[in-house]
Amino acid sequence: MAERESSPAARQADASTADLVRQLAEQTSHLVRDELRLAQAEMTRKGARAGRGAGLLGGSGILALYGTGCLLIAAVAGLALVLATWLAALIVAAAVLAVAGLAALTGKQQLGRATPPVPRQAIESTKADVQEIREKAHR
Repeated sequence: MAERESSPAARQADASTADLVRQLAEQTSHLVRDELRLAQAEMTRKGARAGRGAGLLGGSGILALYGTGCLLIAAVAGLALVLATWLAALIVAAAVLAVAGLAALTGKQQLGRATPPVPRQAIESTKADVQEIREKAHR
């Protein structure tokens, strides 16, 4: 009696439709699980990288704040060479507060233009589309 080949191709040729469907379901679920694991690993790496980047960005902001403070002290010290120290500090503080006030007014103006946060163009476009569909539906 001849022995059957035990190669995978021979086994697949002898497999029934039910066996093939079962194998397909197993392989599909295995593939989906592997893809989900890969996506999770990728997102973990990206999240860690984003966390490091955010930390470095925050640290640079703090250092920039300290640097600005040093520049303001230098401005006071420079003015103190020709004026009284208290007057030099008062002038620099007034200049900084004036710049802060201008920034606040500009920011408020920009926020006023942005609110309410409604996509008006998209709403108008959608209304026009609905109107056109209604007109074509009545014809």
